[in-house]
Amino acid sequence: MSGVKKYDYSTLTPAIRDYPEVSSDVLTTTVVDGIIMAAEFRIYQELPMDSQRFVQEGTFAADDNTIDSPVGALFLRGVEVFNSTSATTGNGTWLEKKDQTYLSEYTDRLTGPEGDLTAQDVTGFPKYYAMFGGADNTTDTSSGGMYIAPTPDANYKFRIYYNKMPNGLGSATGFNNNTYLSTYFPQGLLYACLVEAFGYLKGPMDMLTYYENRYKNALQQFAGMQLGRRRRDDYTDGTVRIQVKSPSP
Repeated sequence: MSGVKKYDYSTLTPAIRDYPEVSSDVLTTTVVDGIIMAAEFRIYQELPMDSQRFVQEGTFAADDNTIDSPVGALFLRGVEVFNSTSATTGNGTWLEKKDQTYLSEYTDRLTGPEGDLTAQDVTGFPKYYAMFGGADNTTDTSSGGMYIAPTPDANYKFRIYYNKMPNGLGSATGFNNNTYLSTYFPQGLLYACLVEAFGYLKGPMDMLTYYENRYKNALQQFAGMQLGRRRRDDYTDGTVRIQVKSPSP
């Protein structure tokens, strides 16, 4: 590829056809949309990045030990609870993520040997959460959820920090003409699309291998920025220094 350019949907689509030298009769719009979506999913799953980070605020229902996960959440990065029923200001308390079995044991210890209480009866300010699934992830009420322990004894405000799959270029989850990937990782997006395209076309194995290697090299460089430079600053971590070998005198 001669030089790096930013892509949008209207320029990436013909590029996907031009590299394997096929027409829109072979790689139709529907097929190309599927190729782009598969490439985007691969990149987002292999490299969590800042463009996937979202925050959702909510309010616990008193005496209810479950809340819904945000729609489209791939994974949660944290749950922050505020000792307030009206605002998410000031310092919050971070819940500890545990397994459902831990929460069950925790509430069992507090309900007493008589067994006349349930987990729902163990109320207080929340300390723990555990994930549960069984959902299609299309709405907040069908995206799985979290058990909370102790069960909130008031309508505390909370924030959920999570990663989700952003809308893509011509994808089934929503259409954008430009995305974070097409703007800041155009070469990697193109290579990932070409891997999918040559796989679909059952094209020459050497070309599929070539673009797979180009994609992996580009992803490694992009990851160095996403997980390196974007996670640090010069004031807190100091300037990045690279050791340069010098010949012995």
